[in-house]
Amino acid sequence: MLRSIIGYPYLALSVLFLTPYMLWMGRKIKKSPANACGASVHRTANRWARSILKICGARLHVTGLENIPAEGALLFVSNHQSDIDIVVFLSCVTRPIGFVAKIEMLKVPLMRTWMRHMRCVFLDRKDIRQSAKTILEGIGVLKSGHSLVLFPEGTRTRSNDTLPFKAGGFKLATKPKVPVVPVTISGTYKIMEENHYRIKPADVYVTFHPAADTASLDGEALAALPREVEALIKNGLGDRRAAL
Repeated sequence: MLRSIIGYPYLALSVLFLTPYMLWMGRKIKKSPANACGASVHRTANRWARSILKICGARLHVTGLENIPAEGALLFVSNHQSDIDIVVFLSCVTRPIGFVAKIEMLKVPLMRTWMRHMRCVFLDRKDIRQSAKTILEGIGVLKSGHSLVLFPEGTRTRSNDTLPFKAGGFKLATKPKVPVVPVTISGTYKIMEENHYRIKPADVYVTFHPAADTASLDGEALAALPREVEALIKNGLGDRRAAL
């Protein structure tokens, strides 16, 4: 209970505290290319994410960081168990990243500004035309050299199970020919969702699998990529269940 009493006010106040920085960064971004500010934005987001995980009592176990290519834009593709997944990515990925987020996030003051600075793109799955525009916007972000995170299940599972992966989002990588890095996340749902949003400590396991170089794949292999990535991520969850 104590972590919830501390954690939720801290989350709100920390975002509010960062407002002057967000406003200053917004002016700076208007005067210079977005990528020039990406490193500064990510450093701030990284420190914020680490503080959130510390307050939540999340014990982070990360493997496979060596599988992340050192240069160039990447599309990280991950299963999605919890809101904490976003914080986990910000805490353990060293390069600037944005997220393919639900369009509803645009209704959240301050948070939407921060997400725009991170070069997130906002997807309305109920509007096919708008979804197509979002994919094109995301392709532009990746072509500029900025990496993105995609949760192809489309929503949180709030458990250690998975939902079917939607293949459409993989066009973000296959069109501009950027590598796909599959990621398995396990345990984040135990921090909030499993406890009816009362914050409790938990072990969180993150595995970065070897990247798939989409530039070297033919048409048949590209078509099979979503199912192969889904199977790899699910196998990672199976390995974690077996270890437990």
